[in-house]
Amino acid sequence: MITDRWQKSSYCQEGDACVHISTDPDGVHLTDTDPAQTIVTVTPATFTTFLGLVKSL
Repeated sequence: MITDRWQKSSYCQEGDACVHISTDPDGVHLTDTDPAQTIVTVTPATFTTFLGLVKSL
């Protein structure tokens, strides 16, 4: 179950599209300010790998 505790990216500015993240025992949930409110859920290991790749760019 997805929590109601979404954290907004620290790289967002007011009014811009932002990435939001929430975690729970089922995984890491990502969404943005898209009106469709699509949510992508990944395992913690997958999210850690993704962050490592992004930081290496």
